[in-house]
Amino acid sequence: MLKSKTRWIVRESDQAKTKEIAAELKITPLVASLLVNRGLDTVDSARFFLFGKEQFHDPYLLKGMDLAVKRINEAIEKQEPILIFGDYDADGVSSTTVLMITLRDLGANVQFYIPNRFTEGYGPNENAFRHAADIGIKLIITVDTGISAIHEANIAKELGLDLIITDHHEPGPILPEALAIIHPKLPDSVYPFRELAGVGVAFKLSHALYGRLPEHLFEIAVIGTIADLVSLKDENRLIAKKGLENLKMTNNIGLKAIFKLAGVDNKSINEETIGFTLAPRINAVGRLENADLAVELLLSQDPEEAKSLAEEMDSLNKSRQSIVNTITAEAIEEVEKNYPIDSNHVLVIGKEGWNAGVIGIVASRLVEKYYRPTIVLSFDKEKGLAKGSARSISGYDLFKNLSTCREILPHFGGHPMAAGMTLTIDDVAELRSRLNSLAKEQLSDADFIPVTYLDHEVRLEDINLSALDELNLLSPFGMDNPKPKVLINEVAISTMRKIGSDQNHLKVLVSENGANLDGVGFGLGTLVDHISPSSKISLIGELSINEWNNIRKPQIFVQDIAVRSWQLFDHRGGKRLSHLAGSVPKENRKFILFKKELYEKIDSELIDDVVIIDHSEAAKDLDLTETNTVLVDFPTSKEILFNLFRGKQPARIYAYLYKQSSDFLSTIPTRDHFKWFYAFLLKKGPIDLRRHGDEIAKHRGWSQETVTFMAKVFSDLEFVTITNGFITLNKQAQKRDLTDSITYQTKQAQLLLEKDLLFSSFQQLKDWFDQVIHESVETEEEKTNGFKTIY
Repeated sequence: MLKSKTRWIVRESDQAKTKEIAAELKITPLVASLLVNRGLDTVDSARFFLFGKEQFHDPYLLKGMDLAVKRINEAIEKQEPILIFGDYDADGVSSTTVLMITLRDLGANVQFYIPNRFTEGYGPNENAFRHAADIGIKLIITVDTGISAIHEANIAKELGLDLIITDHHEPGPILPEALAIIHPKLPDSVYPFRELAGVGVAFKLSHALYGRLPEHLFEIAVIGTIADLVSLKDENRLIAKKGLENLKMTNNIGLKAIFKLAGVDNKSINEETIGFTLAPRINAVGRLENADLAVELLLSQDPEEAKSLAEEMDSLNKSRQSIVNTITAEAIEEVEKNYPIDSNHVLVIGKEGWNAGVIGIVASRLVEKYYRPTIVLSFDKEKGLAKGSARSISGYDLFKNLSTCREILPHFGGHPMAAGMTLTIDDVAELRSRLNSLAKEQLSDADFIPVTYLDHEVRLEDINLSALDELNLLSPFGMDNPKPKVLINEVAISTMRKIGSDQNHLKVLVSENGANLDGVGFGLGTLVDHISPSSKISLIGELSINEWNNIRKPQIFVQDIAVRSWQLFDHRGGKRLSHLAGSVPKENRKFILFKKELYEKIDSELIDDVVIIDHSEAAKDLDLTETNTVLVDFPTSKEILFNLFRGKQPARIYAYLYKQSSDFLSTIPTRDHFKWFYAFLLKKGPIDLRRHGDEIAKHRGWSQETVTFMAKVFSDLEFVTITNGFITLNKQAQKRDLTDSITYQTKQAQLLLEKDLLFSSFQQLKDWFDQVIHESVETEEEKTNGFKTIY
């Protein structure tokens, strides 16, 4: 067995609707089922999603849009200084850029301001607003922030500043007093789509200001839309599709500089280019320094300046990666020592000196490792403050739960799955206590087991280039339209190996009914040591097309693998047992010894897992359910091995099967040998075997062991008596067959057992154990139910 890292849940499609959509739209059942799983379960809705031309909603459906446009146009006409107040992440940077381009195009006297994460924190702040008033600003427009800025809105009013808030974060129970709030989630909003990113709201404001759809801004709007993980439906899907198309042909000097530095081929740009290349670099600037650099890059008209800014951004991103790795290691140590997951449903940890700009990434990594809602805090002991970032799991609404702690959270905001906050260090323990109490009420044990939702179970024969080309019709992928994950169930392994400079990746070829599929599993190289080549594996992942040397073929990016049945690992004739032990998982591990005298030779670090089985009752009583069972030495009989596995379900069997000398390879006396030895004793009389046994063996070309064996057989049959080494023939003995001797029977049984266990191929050994386990189960079924079940 090999357990999967997560619970796999395959979504069940309505088969009737799937068949109807596949037939009407002439698409593969695979794509049709994916559409149904996404709620596009009618022919019309599926057709529109794949081939329709969706339209953007009227921006004036957003409450406050008319007031905002009127005030901005008035400021443009009077050349009043306008300040765009943004945020320091990729959504905030792209939002700021969108409005900067728009207002510059319209002739506004405009500048932007993004607060410093470390000195000012998240969102609008009083000092920034007072500074704006001092330099003559008359109008402030927030982008991707401001919905929680109640105090700052009052300050703006006091200073005679007009404030327009554009945001998409969850509104609180009290809204700021601003000239206009443009937000799709306001309680009385009638806007048809509520899930816009911050840049999506800024884009709608630009749409209204231009009086037409600003298509040239798609390539900027797509950055925040994808980076902020908003639902890729409705307008967000439109922004993403059109933005990605525009990015492939972009003339933006800053974007071109980033792509060149990162080695991005413009033709291959997709949502992953933003998620893994563009957004991390933009975010790194705001996490470590000031996000102004990123806005300046996107607005740059100078190739040399853009090149320099892109290089600085790339350098900051590398620094960010190093800092994240260091803090993550320290955070894991903090959890293990002080807040173990057994007693903490929500992890709330903090430390002085942790970079506040990257703790959100660290929180995500801890969620990935421990699967607990997590808050990571950076302590500033001089100010007595803790700044934090939070990430959650399914079933635990962060924003809702943090809202119950508002009196100790003077600043916080976010979504159900992510949030940011500031509180006093003295209140951290109280926050931890409250959130854990709430989690105990809301979460069950099952909620702490990660789940992977799969779109479809596919057969290898159904995976072809045509079907995979059709999958691209569903792109771009993101929230609420995830890249399809599929299950391939119980397929044979043709080849499997480790790849990569560190051998930490997996390359596999699986087969089923004549069909084959290549797979690559990044970071899964260690699984090679835990998958027996004869096993049938189930794997999940994302299907794609591998293009190399003008050859296109299907492949799967493997994300997880499971083996449902027991596995055999053949280590017969291997080196030291300690070498084998390193590849056997320590969890539920048992080293089986059949001979007590070998116990002293076992390495001390393995002693705790050793079980001595020297009789059948001990074998019968040992629980091997889901154990990693190592057969260290050779069993004394087939019966003891049979009893060891009767009615049990081991996860794995590691066959080491050490035997000092082989009965199979030793000289086996024939009946003629026994006749000669009997005649010899009849002729010579009593013989001292201790003195003359070796001479007899050499005379006949036998081993001393052969002579000793025949003597024991004769003794069993009462043909002879052996006293103090002297063997004397019993001339009155009754005639008996050699097979009546226990010694002879044991020898023959050992020969057969050696043949089955030591001198067999891997497949023969696997079949032998299968038969033992299978027969055990059948026998048990016959005993209890009166009939047998074939598995």
